[in-house]
Amino acid sequence: MVAATEVQVSHFLDEHGLGAFQIKLLLWSVLIAFIDGYDIGAIAFAAPHLIREWHIEPKSLGLVLTASNFGVLFGSQIFGWVGDRYGRKTSLIICNLLFGAFTYWAAYATNLTELFWLRSIAGLGIGGVIPNVVAINAESAPRNLRATLAIIATGMVPIGGALAGFAAAGLVPHYGWQILFEIGGIAPIAFAIVAIFGLPESIKYMTLHESQRSKMEALIAAIRPDFKVPPDARFIIEDEKQFPSSNPRYLFHNGLEVITPLTWLIFILNLMGYFFLISWTPTMLVQAAHASQTVAALTGAGLQVGGTVGALVLCWWLQRQRFLAIAILFVIAVPVVGSIGYAGLSSTTALVIVAFLAGAVVLGIQSGINVVGAMIYPTSLRANGSGWQLGLGRFGGIIGPLAGTLLVAFPIENMYLFAAVPFALGAVVTFIIHVLNTARLKAHPELAQGQ
Repeated sequence: MVAATEVQVSHFLDEHGLGAFQIKLLLWSVLIAFIDGYDIGAIAFAAPHLIREWHIEPKSLGLVLTASNFGVLFGSQIFGWVGDRYGRKTSLIICNLLFGAFTYWAAYATNLTELFWLRSIAGLGIGGVIPNVVAINAESAPRNLRATLAIIATGMVPIGGALAGFAAAGLVPHYGWQILFEIGGIAPIAFAIVAIFGLPESIKYMTLHESQRSKMEALIAAIRPDFKVPPDARFIIEDEKQFPSSNPRYLFHNGLEVITPLTWLIFILNLMGYFFLISWTPTMLVQAAHASQTVAALTGAGLQVGGTVGALVLCWWLQRQRFLAIAILFVIAVPVVGSIGYAGLSSTTALVIVAFLAGAVVLGIQSGINVVGAMIYPTSLRANGSGWQLGLGRFGGIIGPLAGTLLVAFPIENMYLFAAVPFALGAVVTFIIHVLNTARLKAHPELAQGQ
């Protein structure tokens, strides 16, 4: 494993396997995923209460429901670059402080304009979380678990959204909708402060930065006390071809000229459908299906819980089949999402079951593309590449809720049939990516080693 003055970091991680360090990192990541998901979902569960208290029409909520996505559009790219340049840990701490402060402030908004701007600025921080969580886990895991651990971490985001639903059902009737944003503001700030002292850094990020050498040596000693690093050793990531910088132009090198923009498109399509579902489902169940606000909140929570279950159940399959598995999930999503409106008019039981299944598929797709998309890039570009995917994907997150302002005029069963269209298109695009990426890795097998 060790040449005279060389430590091969990927080999080191493969030899050690899954250990206490990876588990500790995963627990930190799960916590931040809960917080991130909560803050994304809180506005959807506050929306029915805002309609009643502020005496507004449902269609006027379109911009507010999608406001955080305007911020994420830029925040994913900004903090993806920060993560590649200054470290995943640094980026995550700044992100949490930023969206925590502005989420807490949103509890004191008095009109839609204020709420829109506060949610937009909070979105800058929210956008930087997933690219850095994916990178920090994938870069600290043995080869056979790189995608799996990152999918588990990002798969916890929907549970955070479900917690917002449970908070809406249990706390809002007593404390008002403001409690949702107060909780969503305090939690990330507290996390950021504690993370300064306890959150580990990505092993491979430290490998590429000589300034991190002392921390790298301490971490290796903690992982394997019996492993002695030679004084003049050079740390290398032997199974990746690095780029000289995190300049976005490298996203189109090494056979990625077509694949990179196609990954942006599948993010746009899935996030269009996903944000339509989480933004409008609670409101439309109350307005069109005449469900109680408690049933609507719990249904929205069920959709989020289904997302985490889907990610956990599917992570091994996604690890092995990558883009092919995601294409199949897009196909499955079409009839599942299309049936939500009919279930809403049928019974509460049918509604909860279909919402759970929709969450498992749609959010399973999102967890998969968050990780599989990022894994096509090397460590020097991974957070930045993932940030561009998530950032540009937020165009879909913006379009989805805004499209809802037009679709609310349709009967609820027809509305969800239209909502299934992006998933049908996503299946076609993802299969094309699978074919192109398979050909790319066959032509350049050395590129497959880092994935």
